[in-house]
Amino acid sequence: MATEGEPTDLIKVLHLLTLSFTWGMQVWVSFIGGFVLVRQVTRHTFGLVQSKLFPVYFYCLLGSNFVSLAVYAVYHPRELLDWHESVQMAMFFLALIMAGLNGQWFGPTATEVMFLMRKVEEEHGLGNQVGLGSQKEGYTTLREQDPKYKAYRSMFGRYHALSSLCNLIGFICTTTNLIYTALNLSTI
Repeated sequence: MATEGEPTDLIKVLHLLTLSFTWGMQVWVSFIGGFVLVRQVTRHTFGLVQSKLFPVYFYCLLGSNFVSLAVYAVYHPRELLDWHESVQMAMFFLALIMAGLNGQWFGPTATEVMFLMRKVEEEHGLGNQVGLGSQKEGYTTLREQDPKYKAYRSMFGRYHALSSLCNLIGFICTTTNLIYTALNLSTI
């Protein structure tokens, strides 16, 4: 492993805790919290909760990915990197970019469009049912009859998909980096 000095035990712990925090948060938000919540509250409540949680989530990811990249970069000078370390550095950087894209563009845009959709849904008595699968006919009819709503749904779908893709890429990067770090615990 290429190093610019040996990291202290405190730095090693900080690095591992930051990676663990990032990974745990990604698992909870991506695979547990949303799936549980969507089945327990109304559609509009779900959207409201997500609109409050996602900015915090994206910026926590951004901060923790920055710390991970910074710590790794300090102890792995570019000139001394081997192929595996270069890949790991790239994954730290990619996770940082994905969190930034979600925090700055995809997340806020999806939320903005979601609120526009919500307004139209409320005008048609939709959105107060629990679960995303209920009242499918009402949403289908609204999409067919209201071109503005149809455009909002399409735009929301695009931004939500881009946000989900960024989140998945960031999760894969974090998982891979955490595995690599676990396999090399004597170093960072």
